[in-house]
Amino acid sequence: MSNVRDLKGQRFGRLVVLHDTGERKGGQVVWRCRCVCGEEVNVVGYSLTSGRTASCGCYQRERVVEASTTHGMARQREQHPVYAVWRAMLQRCENPNNKPYKDYGGRGIKVCPEWHDSQVFIDWALANGWQKGLTLDRIDNNGNYEPDNCHWVTRKENNRNKRSNRLITFDGKTQTMAGWAEELHVSIQTLYARIDVLYWPIERALTEPIRGPEYAG
Repeated sequence: MSNVRDLKGQRFGRLVVLHDTGERKGGQVVWRCRCVCGEEVNVVGYSLTSGRTASCGCYQRERVVEASTTHGMARQREQHPVYAVWRAMLQRCENPNNKPYKDYGGRGIKVCPEWHDSQVFIDWALANGWQKGLTLDRIDNNGNYEPDNCHWVTRKENNRNKRSNRLITFDGKTQTMAGWAEELHVSIQTLYARIDVLYWPIERALTEPIRGPEYAG
């Protein structure tokens, strides 16, 4: 026994060694230990000194519960309708392979740092008027996705804002579609139909007179 390292009173992880049980396993002393949770267990000396055993088993159980809870919360978050809005927002701003990227990330539109956390975005949405059927809209169409520049609107309002704020350059002049519509005394719907539905060249869309009913979209 003189060669046996006395571990009595020492702490290993969550375990404090109480005494030698007198039992031996593989030539190793089996020690009686008390865990911080109050449970007592017998542990072979090598398992204590090597760090292989550091609790009565409560730590592993807590990790399992924690992992299950975290996974459950993540899954619940991912099933929320706003989560899909969050993913789409990041994709069009940060994924060059995403089809709408050219109109968002491709022209410098960014997502603010705090909104890279989906839960932060969901919390903001719920506190700022989100309802099913509403869509995320940027107040300044050239601004970033951030709390001060976003609100929730109907899809019809969102489409109208996108059309009216769209920049169009013709004959050395650049202004929004709304600006061109006002200058030319035509409706935004007419310009939208000519450019995005009928695919007319900008020159024709802005200069051809209206001779009758046109597709208004």
